[in-house]
Amino acid sequence: MKVTMLSSTSNPLEVIYRAFRICYSKDTPTNIKLPDENKMAEFIKDKILKGHLSPLEHVSFTFAVEGISRACSHQLVRHRTFKFSQQSQRYVDAGNFDFVMPDSFKKLPEKYDGIYAEIMQELMADYQNLIELGIPKEDARYILPNATTTNIIVTCDLRNFRHFYAERSCIHAQWEIRELAELMMREVKKILPLSDHEVKKCGLTCFECLIAPN
Repeated sequence: MKVTMLSSTSNPLEVIYRAFRICYSKDTPTNIKLPDENKMAEFIKDKILKGHLSPLEHVSFTFAVEGISRACSHQLVRHRTFKFSQQSQRYVDAGNFDFVMPDSFKKLPEKYDGIYAEIMQELMADYQNLIELGIPKEDARYILPNATTTNIIVTCDLRNFRHFYAERSCIHAQWEIRELAELMMREVKKILPLSDHEVKKCGLTCFECLIAPN
């Protein structure tokens, strides 16, 4: 899995600060006086703590996400406020596809060692046979597993990204999307260190927590 920040809002701290300040100021956005970065950050953190979050929507990020499984991308695209462009299995030849192996398969008894990779190799061969028989890629893809890797470009604003991070970095989220959430937040914090300030994880508020066994 690889996550790269492709682009982000310029001067995000300033943009968020102005957006917060204009809510309480008679002045115009461009005439709002800017303190130093530390003071802007502390002001924003205070507003986040008080639950005023809409100004965070003025800052957005675009990520390149490479090598996640289709199982993971199916979870990711459920965040409907995000924008996605995903590699198409309809047009891209999936022969010799890469795949993600969960760690749980590595813990199988020795006599089952390699069974997961064998299944993947069989599916690769079956896919290629279908293509050679004249089956269109858009139909041959029906036999591809959720383990198949995919590449996707994701754009989101900071407010909704924080919500995504709170849910998907939760201890009850699946391991792959937890890793993805952490890598994405790592990239965001390089640009805006306060991005995870007061993000509330778990606490029986996310979907995974609500359905998790006691």
